[in-house]
Amino acid sequence: MRWDHLRLDDQSAADGETGEGDTLFPPARRDVAIPLIERGAVARTFDTPGFRGMTFFEVQAKSVVNRVPEASRVPFRWTINPYRGCQHACAYCYARQSHNYLELDTGVDFDTKVVVKVNAPELVRKKLASPGWQGEHIAMGTNVDCYQRAEGRYRLMPGIIGALKDAANPFSILTKGTLILRDIELLAEAAQVTDVGLNVSVGFVDKELWRSVEPGTPAPERRLEACAALNDTGLRCGVLMGPVIPFLSDSPAQLEAAVSRIAAAGATQVTPIVLHLRPGTRDWFFGWLRASHPDLVGRYLDLYGRSAYAPKAYQARISGQVRELAARYGIGRPRPGFGHGRRRPAAVIPAPARHPGAAESPVADPLGYPAGAEQLTLL
Repeated sequence: MRWDHLRLDDQSAADGETGEGDTLFPPARRDVAIPLIERGAVARTFDTPGFRGMTFFEVQAKSVVNRVPEASRVPFRWTINPYRGCQHACAYCYARQSHNYLELDTGVDFDTKVVVKVNAPELVRKKLASPGWQGEHIAMGTNVDCYQRAEGRYRLMPGIIGALKDAANPFSILTKGTLILRDIELLAEAAQVTDVGLNVSVGFVDKELWRSVEPGTPAPERRLEACAALNDTGLRCGVLMGPVIPFLSDSPAQLEAAVSRIAAAGATQVTPIVLHLRPGTRDWFFGWLRASHPDLVGRYLDLYGRSAYAPKAYQARISGQVRELAARYGIGRPRPGFGHGRRRPAAVIPAPARHPGAAESPVADPLGYPAGAEQLTLL
């Protein structure tokens, strides 16, 4: 993703005050080129418990419907990301590297400095109405969570979903946020006119691990309750079981606990994703590991010493166990009440997606693609 259009090299007109808690960004420094955000952007803070310590950079983006690079191993070519940075503060988040493009760090800055594309709904509507647009599937939640806590204040998703609904444009959403239930009626309306794929992300149900590694997210049981509520409404919602964290959430008992709870939520599919540690994420995760589980550092260096991905044999074992558990608990079997959308539910296990010239990778990216995508193998 290119960020050149957000770069600000001349600060001569970038100072100013806009009210209590709001300042035009960046501050007056003439000796360096501050990279963030386009001219006139507002840096806003809120003195409330849910947002204390956070800074939100409100920008007028130039585009929000973005093309996925051809080499990417995903079954869609377009995404919408109304936010950059994420208050979920997951130690393993694969999107951390994107903050480097703004010359912010991939650790604390990613967790506390969030870019908000405040004009996202208008840009989506404009893009979908453009003559060259062909109504392709659009995925959301592919970089950071579009239903992170900031969405409760900025309310960008109703406008985005409304634009997609009015254009009858297929889309999917992946989220760890229970705030998706706020828009359940709008999602149901959209599912009457187009394909809507929904997935919540729940990699494990261990509360102690959740509090440590995903401190800004709703509890796993609350996410599964959201999955159940979506399915009870007739919307099809599956679960991205990711990440499965080696030595911390991968025992047979832990996998069964997670899959049984996923089945109880009525999930239409389960897609396990083993932890992967890309640049920008690796150092931050290892810092968390050294602080929380120093005894595991050596085992992780053995497992991830040569690659961002765990060895294929390990991934195959996890996928096989989850496949067997999904079959045992009946995930993907047709249930009464699936009235929305056009596809039958299916339990899925990820298979490698290959493109000519792409490096071999053992897993698909965890982007919440809809059931039935060609990169997935149906049970």
